[in-house]
Amino acid sequence: MRMKWFSLGTGIVLSIAGVAHATACPDWSPARAQQELAALHDRLDGWNHAYRVEGQSPVSDAVYDQAMQRLAAWQRCFPAQAPAPLAPLADASGRIRSPVAQTGLAKLPDVAAVEAWMHAHGDHDLWVQPKADGVAVTLLYVDGQLRQASSRGDGLHGSDWTRLAQAIEAIPKRLPHAPARVVLQGELYWRLPGHVQADDGGANARSTVAGALARDALDADSAAQIGLFVWDWPSGPADMPAWLAGLAAMGLADSVAYTQPVTTLDEVKRWREQWYRHAMPFAADGTVLRQGHRPPASSWPAAPPDWAVAWKYPAASALAEVRAVDFTVGRSGRITPVLELEPVQLDDHRVQRVSVGSLRRWRELDIRPGDQVEVVLAGLTIPRLQSVAWRTQQRAVVTPPDPAPHDALSCWSPTPGCEQQFRARLVWLGGRQGLQLDGLGADTWQALIDAGQVRHLLDWMDLTPEQLASVPGLGASRAATLARSFAGARDRPFARWLQALGVPSSVTAGLPDWATLSARGASDWQALEGIGAGRANQLVAFFGCREVRAQAARLHAAGVSGF
Repeated sequence: MRMKWFSLGTGIVLSIAGVAHATACPDWSPARAQQELAALHDRLDGWNHAYRVEGQSPVSDAVYDQAMQRLAAWQRCFPAQAPAPLAPLADASGRIRSPVAQTGLAKLPDVAAVEAWMHAHGDHDLWVQPKADGVAVTLLYVDGQLRQASSRGDGLHGSDWTRLAQAIEAIPKRLPHAPARVVLQGELYWRLPGHVQADDGGANARSTVAGALARDALDADSAAQIGLFVWDWPSGPADMPAWLAGLAAMGLADSVAYTQPVTTLDEVKRWREQWYRHAMPFAADGTVLRQGHRPPASSWPAAPPDWAVAWKYPAASALAEVRAVDFTVGRSGRITPVLELEPVQLDDHRVQRVSVGSLRRWRELDIRPGDQVEVVLAGLTIPRLQSVAWRTQQRAVVTPPDPAPHDALSCWSPTPGCEQQFRARLVWLGGRQGLQLDGLGADTWQALIDAGQVRHLLDWMDLTPEQLASVPGLGASRAATLARSFAGARDRPFARWLQALGVPSSVTAGLPDWATLSARGASDWQALEGIGAGRANQLVAFFGCREVRAQAARLHAAGVSGF
């Protein structure tokens, strides 16, 4: 990963990809603003230290960038309360001076910015490379021999990695056909054969390399897993064709293969997609655009240049502010905390809600409104809570539902405290796991409950088309469709009805009638293949439950087979 810079009082400006819209100023008092800015400043300072010194990445690059952007926005809102400027590289300065400054790259947020940059640079002598996701290294060769390897550090001074470099086979110890003095800059990456960025994401590759290099000694297995992608030859020829020919002569053919000429935006997009959606030997978090000709390396500052930029891939993780903490009660009585978020964009998904998973996890994480959380896409489609990035300093009181009244056999009507679980029972009953009733979802069930038409689990069976039509939002046509669907439910098989009621077993084939099942004891159930003691006790409790028996009696009266 190449150096990142931010406009935080340093005079260096970077357009950060991530949350692109302007952030409204929070409605905070000066004292509150000072608390919140200090907390975010300290968290960022801790992340910087973990990466530079300990070789760890507590959060993704995308979340780090967005947190920096958030701090910059808050500092603009509350300049009098702003803490001292962050020094992202304060821990990074090492013992040796780099032969050439590590410049880092500014990041372009979108295709329009890329097009503008290309137009500003004349649309000629432009080249693209994958932005390898690893750790930057500078290599110095004298008379063809590796003389020095250094980390990026603060751009001018870095840690001495020369001893570590001797153990990494991917770093040439001798360059054939090389000039007397050669400086190479590149990325040490974790080898990932067949890696597809669009499917696999960053795969924690950068932090894995950083962690290996942060250790006192580099073991042989880790050293063998580290590859080298040379993305610049500061001391090389001024024009790109001669530059590439020289790299090839020195045996750096992989770097040559991943440096391609472009003249149009479509060509840039084609290479970007190629490296994003097809197999690569390393993780890449974006595409680098660069001019072939650039100033002499002796004039480079440790700051992003004008002649090279990065266009990063869609973020696989995002920073989101928690608006509220909701709690849903499912059919089985399980309570699930759900975070309502300020909307964030992840790839093609707009994320506004994310599950915490369990009440226990929510209590461990102690998430409150105002906290900032990291959200990722699980399987590239489902939003997942990854971590709590940092917590708001004023902790709102959040009271979850009491789990004691809720279990698998509670809430067969929408009495106070049972509204959610009762509706979940109806959704299950009418869904694909149950009776498979057409045209019914949570909203329709809620409309029937709100209209007073469904007060018990099976009230819907007796509703007429006229009663259904009186429910706000249904109308005559929809009511007639629902009435037909309800009438057809009476003909569903006995096993299907048991599933709809929530029988705690997947063993439904070949079952006799209700009277026989309800008379079974635990030992009778355990005699069946696949049913252990725990499930047998659940079945006895289910068939013995007063509310379940009431549903069975109603189905018997309705003439449903098996009851």
